[in-house]
Parts: sequence; C-alpha cells; structure tokens
Amino acid sequence: MRIELRLSGTGGQGLITAGIILAEAALLDGKLAVQSQSYGPEARGGSSKAEVIISDQAIHFSKVTKPDILLAMSQEAMNKYSGDLGPDSVIVTDSLFVSKIPAHEGKVYELPITHTAKSELGRALFSNIVALGALYKLTKVVSYEALEKAVLNRVPKGTEEKNKKALAAGIAMVD
Repeated sequence: MRIELRLSGTGGQGLITAGIILAEAALLDGKLAVQSQSYGPEARGGSSKAEVIISDQAIHFSKVTKPDILLAMSQEAMNKYSGDLGPDSVIVTDSLFVSKIPAHEGKVYELPITHTAKSELGRALFSNIVALGALYKLTKVVSYEALEKAVLNRVPKGTEEKNKKALAAGIAMVD
C-alpha cells in the first residue's frame, strides 16, 4: 500500500497543518509517512502545498511524483499543481474557489468545502479539517480514530468540539 497526496491552496487555508495531521494519523496507525511543504513568500494569499506519502513499506523518495489524490482549494493551486496527474489520479476541489478543472480521465469531486465550514461551523477557518474528513472518506488511508486523535493533537485548545464537527461534516459531504 502506498498513496501520494497533494493538498494545495493558498496560504492561510491551513493546508500545511492538514498535511501534518494526515501524516501524524498515518504514524498513529503504524504506517510510514513523510510530509513536505512549500509555499510562496507571502504569508497569506500565495500558493501553498503540502505533500504526504503514506506507505506500509520504506519510502525512499520523499516527494510526490504522481499524486494519487490532488486536493485543490484554489484555482491558482489547481492550475499550478495539476500538471503531473495520472489517469487514475483523483481530484478533489473546493467548489467555492475552483471553477475550471483541466481535462482529466480520473474521478473529480467538486465539494463545497469552505461553504460547509462557514455554514455548519461559522468560519472558513475549519475548511482544512472539513477537507481532511472528505479525504478520509475517499481514501480510508488512515483510521478514523487516528485521524481524529491527530486533529485533536494539533488544534487550539477550546476548539476540539468544532474540529470534530468539521471532520464529520467533511465525511458527510462525500457519497
């Protein structure tokens, strides 16, 4: 088992944190994981990405070369980070911010990630956790228990219940 995930969007959307949480969940499940990140010089608004590789065997190269999953939370991220998708890659977009998806043979999920965070939790701040819930439902690459524990290990004190709701909202949006 090996899966390569690329979580992309703009600075301030919490995608680096989401990548760290996903890798931590894999480790909690006893799997191997590497996580890397890159972002522009802007603190907010510039493109950013977190890449996570999860495997049950040694990972010899820590960069994603052909993503199995691309999460694009902005149009700029979709344009910038979709060039190396394979025919079996899955695209997950935030339908509020991504309107143009390049021609692609694989599955595409256009999900109301930020809209759901705002409407169900009151703030777009929870979009990254909503997205993690959707990715969990699509991949089951980590256990729910490990993912929830990793989320709760990383979120600010006092926001645990809202983050649990965000995770559940993301799971519920995927059929």
